Amino acid sequence: MADTPVLLVLRPEPGCAATLAAAQAMGMAAAGCPLGRIVPVAWDAPDPAGLDGLLIGSANVFLHGGAALEALRSKPCFVVGKATADAALAAGFTVATAGEGGLQKVLDQIAAPAHLLRIAGEEHLALYVPQGITITTRIAYRSEALALDPALPVLEQAGVIVLLHSAATARHFAGECERLRVDISQIIVAALGPRIAAAAGSGWRAVHTAAAPNDAALLELARDLCNDA
Repeated sequence: MADTPVLLVLRPEPGCAATLAAAQAMGMAAAGCPLGRIVPVAWDAPDPAGLDGLLIGSANVFLHGGAALEALRSKPCFVVGKATADAALAAGFTVATAGEGGLQKVLDQIAAPAHLLRIAGEEHLALYVPQGITITTRIAYRSEALALDPALPVLEQAGVIVLLHSAATARHFAGECERLRVDISQIIVAALGPRIAAAAGSGWRAVHTAAAPNDAALLELARDLCNDA
């Protein structure tokens, strides 16, 4: 019988630990090696009086947003998903909407007219802004790259499935594999979305994309790949 495939999670903490725990709860073998660390970026909040709400695509905003968030605590939050909603509530904010299918779907449901403050990471998706909605953007955090070396024992296993949560991580992972001369023809890539899959490049054993841009869908994909193996 072939060995059970191992998932390798590369996202920064605390997301790495959360994905590992969810994968293990689903009965999958998983290991973590964060390829980045989240660090805060200094920013200034605009006048809250001119804002109708906050548009948030990551829990990292509430974990690393710093003192500038304090002036915005009275504003309702439109957030990308449950983990981000939980972080908002823990930080004392009110959640107006918690989405399931990406930040664009959240934005599309907000009633116009509205002026929103989008607080984001240095790497963030461009959004289509509906008529009657205006957005001011502030960058509150960024990811610093880390080395892949600790994950080499996992990557040497046959059929390892690597979970990629961002395009920046995908590009860095591909570069680190080249630096360390990893045989990528044996690695299966499971990406959170098509843009992330494209950022990983070619040469992998296989590249798959989750049905929806959230961790639950990515883990469902990983379980299907494990079952196929």
